Amino acid sequence: MLDKLKELDLRAQALEAQLSAPETYNDPALVTRLNREQRELEPVVTAYRNLERRKADLTGAEELMGDPELADMAKEEYAQAKKDIEALEQELKILLLPKDPNDGKNVIVEIRAGVGGEEAALFAHSLHRMYSMYAESKGWKVDLVSLSETELGGVKELSMVIEGDGVYSRLKFESGVHRVQRVPETESGGRIHTSTATVAVLPEMEEVDVQLNPADIEMQVFRSSGAGGQHVNKTSSAVRLIHKPTGTVVECQQERSQFQNRDKAMRILASKLYEAEQERVNSEFENQRRSQVGSGMRNERIRTYNFPQGRVTDHRIGLTLYKIEAIMDGDLDELIDSLVTANQAERLKAGEEA
Repeated sequence: MLDKLKELDLRAQALEAQLSAPETYNDPALVTRLNREQRELEPVVTAYRNLERRKADLTGAEELMGDPELADMAKEEYAQAKKDIEALEQELKILLLPKDPNDGKNVIVEIRAGVGGEEAALFAHSLHRMYSMYAESKGWKVDLVSLSETELGGVKELSMVIEGDGVYSRLKFESGVHRVQRVPETESGGRIHTSTATVAVLPEMEEVDVQLNPADIEMQVFRSSGAGGQHVNKTSSAVRLIHKPTGTVVECQQERSQFQNRDKAMRILASKLYEAEQERVNSEFENQRRSQVGSGMRNERIRTYNFPQGRVTDHRIGLTLYKIEAIMDGDLDELIDSLVTANQAERLKAGEEA
């Protein structure tokens, strides 16, 4: 590990020198690439340099232990340096784990009402609000692609694109079945109902990321049935794409122009086909030990939102938080941080056992 860290440190120094050279800025594309690489290296190199500094502090403290006047202070510094070194070594192990190539991508989030009728649709609406508020707190952009609502304001199904730095790395653990337990507003007897909604999170792919043959895609246009005013409803601006080899269907109707809807639908289609291929590849290894976190299986009940008890429980890691109102208002970081940490621990364990 140390040899690799030394190489990364040398590369970081080379990047610093290259970015300091005036001639570098004659090529804007090169500057962008170098800055991106520097940002990616920065956490690892910073931790490595801190590690080397604390190792030197440890050696210095050890040497001072022989001085009667400084022995007590040296022992304290030695113990703290040793503790810091252990923490930095653990941090570096995590930072050096192979990166998910999709972590930096935008995402497509699909939410569908599951079991529970109108209450399931209202819960799907609540999940849409929760993720939208979380995205807003992160400064991400939310773009609704398609929406099918019920008469009471519930959501039968919707698709939205969330754009921002590292969106997929934060939301990829949200895929699965979400369960709600609460008393519906229409329930006069005060009985608790259990309903579900499914969430799918796909990394957004460009057409160039997936091989798409135009001959395999049938495009249909139709009038939008959702909100958007007279213009949207009176013109055939909504687009439906059908991928004939797989039967995959994608619709986009939120934009005002047919071209914009087609462009967005093509990106979603590419993402769906990418996900299908990934699932096919993963299924070949289904008998191997699988991580409990991040498997993304649609039929897993990943989380329960119990309103009467004010709790949210993530079943994959056994975490229960009694802050349901805050979570439904988009305060998801504690949940997501715990899932990320559990995933890292599982990957570290897998690496040690390999």
